[in-house]
Amino acid sequence: MNKTATSISQLFPLILVLLVTISLLVGLIGGILFLDHVGIETPTVKVAQVIPAQTTPESTALMDPVGMWIAPDWASVEAEPNAEDIKYGRELIVNTSEYLGPQGKVMRISNGLNCQNCHLQAGTAPLGNNYSAAKSTYPKVRGRSGKSEDIQMRINGCFQRSLNGEALANDGKEMKAIVAYMEWLGKDVPKGEVPKGAGIYELPLLDRAADPIKGKSIYEKQCVSCHLADGQGVMKGNGTGYIYPPLWGEHSYNQRAGLFRISRFAGCVKANMPFGVTYENPMLTDEEAWDVAAYVNSLDRPARDFPHDWPDISKKPMDHPFGPYSDGFSEEQHKFGPFQAIKAASGK
Repeated sequence: MNKTATSISQLFPLILVLLVTISLLVGLIGGILFLDHVGIETPTVKVAQVIPAQTTPESTALMDPVGMWIAPDWASVEAEPNAEDIKYGRELIVNTSEYLGPQGKVMRISNGLNCQNCHLQAGTAPLGNNYSAAKSTYPKVRGRSGKSEDIQMRINGCFQRSLNGEALANDGKEMKAIVAYMEWLGKDVPKGEVPKGAGIYELPLLDRAADPIKGKSIYEKQCVSCHLADGQGVMKGNGTGYIYPPLWGEHSYNQRAGLFRISRFAGCVKANMPFGVTYENPMLTDEEAWDVAAYVNSLDRPARDFPHDWPDISKKPMDHPFGPYSDGFSEEQHKFGPFQAIKAASGK
């Protein structure tokens, strides 16, 4: 009996240490689970790892950011002699509908879209259809009109097509303000030059036609949270314009707008969509961008005729969706592709 008691007394410290150790382990694990439950990250040990080249920002960026055009510092506007015009011009770009839309407080001449719905971040986003080259490249001859266009004519082209509205008076306050803002944005760009990141990203061509059916699936996965299932977007609470614009239907761009060419729509989507994406970290594959563009541009929108467009039909872009054409390719192929043969035939 004494020997047994002695053995138990000798084991007692070991049992106590074991119980303490188990208690500490249980407490540690419980603490980690609790922190994880409430969303607090626990410290981790960093282990060196090899990241595949295709996942690094340098390799996924659509364009090297070095040398990319950057808009002038907005704070510097106050030093400009026409500062008030520039500020009003920016306001018109950002809140076009509030001033010039269906319930506009200045005029009612457009469909409710804002210019920055297509020209992102008030026309300053790299590869977001920005205005960096407006001052340096206009006036210029354009194939659509077949004549030299000044910047005012180009702006009114957007009002009549993308905004499905009416033209502004060239000598009116609103036109002067918009021109002042665009010219201020491009004030440091030498005449005749197109800065890096101007306009819309040129997406590599597919070896097949863009597919609206595949595009519908992509739209449902990636686009409905902003533009909604019916494509009609999200209106501001006060009804003065759209936070996220309608992509088809009576309040969207009409069939003669630049974005009705799927290469333009696909390039814009690739570099800027879904919301939060930039050219430095795109999300959609090239095929997905082409297909979702095909889907959106296969749906109904306002039709409008401009009978004097393309006086020389050989100047039509490969994806201009309406004939006649100077080649033997169908209207369907001109709209959805494949485009390689069309491009080769044009010699461009």
